[in-house]
Amino acid sequence: MQFGKIEKLDLRDIWSKEAKDFTPWLADNIDALGEALGMELEVEDTEAAVGDFSLDLIAKDLGTGHSVVIENQLTQTDHDHLGKLLTYAAGFSASTVVWVAEVVRDEHRQALEWLNQRTDEETQFFGVVVDVFKIDDSKPAYSFKPVVSPSEWQKSKKRQISGKVTAKG
Repeated sequence: MQFGKIEKLDLRDIWSKEAKDFTPWLADNIDALGEALGMELEVEDTEAAVGDFSLDLIAKDLGTGHSVVIENQLTQTDHDHLGKLLTYAAGFSASTVVWVAEVVRDEHRQALEWLNQRTDEETQFFGVVVDVFKIDDSKPAYSFKPVVSPSEWQKSKKRQISGKVTAKG
């Protein structure tokens, strides 16, 4: 049996500009991102204003009706985008925060996990890696891989604790 060779492509070879190329493509393929996250997403706006800044995508989780902010990068995560992500989440009172990047650095993975541990059960942070591959001379194929997601166990534990009523006698 003959096998082809899988080649990982540079994201900038597919989408040269983040705002002009990748963000509109991501908006058009929001179903695939939603599937990777276990949500049904619907785009509400692209390059949405938050003060003087622009959020890449604002979406709605159709299962809950909650707002989802999505910030994307064609490079590895950086502190600048982490600050933007938090600013956009606050500006839209988002319940779900998604950071899509070529690579999620360990420091930023830890920050997102820390946020998931310390926020309420209705707030969730995701880090998602986007990869593009081809086999031999095939068309490119993309893949969304969540590398940070909220721990359902931690969130359900918070629900139990916040739902307890203590009786003093």
